[in-house]
Amino acid sequence: MINASQLVNASEDHWLNQFNPKKSLVRGRAYLIVKRIMDLALVILSLPLTLPAMGLCALMLKLESPHAPIFFKQLRTGKGGRPFRMFKFRTMVVNAEQLKGQLAALNTVGELAGPLKLKADPRVTRVGRLLRKTSLDELPQIFNVLKGEMSLVGPRPTSWSATFYKLWQTERLDVLPGITGLWQVVGRGSDDFDQWLRFDITYIERRCLWLDIQILTRTVTAVLEERGAY
Repeated sequence: MINASQLVNASEDHWLNQFNPKKSLVRGRAYLIVKRIMDLALVILSLPLTLPAMGLCALMLKLESPHAPIFFKQLRTGKGGRPFRMFKFRTMVVNAEQLKGQLAALNTVGELAGPLKLKADPRVTRVGRLLRKTSLDELPQIFNVLKGEMSLVGPRPTSWSATFYKLWQTERLDVLPGITGLWQVVGRGSDDFDQWLRFDITYIERRCLWLDIQILTRTVTAVLEERGAY
């Protein structure tokens, strides 16, 4: 197992050093139970805000493309390598997957062949660009949280199978994937895919309730600043 201290730049992320799960009052299975309760409580308490916001997003998508689907469902790899369908608001044209091959050469993620992420993706619609900029396209994933397929905090789920990963990268499959994670608040906007996975593993090795709360708080700041959103 790679030591977490080798994964991130201590000068930039020294705040991570304060999190030591061995010193946490809630550890092991108790941590998982409390984390699940926190996920459910936060999702349910936020529904008076998130449901109207989702309704507005759905309306904008329908007005822009009346005959196109509102939601985008994609098979993602979850805990233990098990696949599940992750929900998002559709932010691209309907034939986005067919255009993917033509745009692969412009991939900004890095040398590792994986997610196609373009800073000026021509497949993104006008409304889709707004949803991405504000991260509202991720809101439907609260239903994945309610189903127990995701957590509020954890490594972002990828769209390729467990066999794609290098051995050291498979550690990120030991936990539930999340709507947000350490990379989203520390490395958000970075094009280095390996570094993204290193942040995920650092989170797994240091995870505790206080770190989860810190990541959720910092996610709000990152979204408001529109850091790395495109």
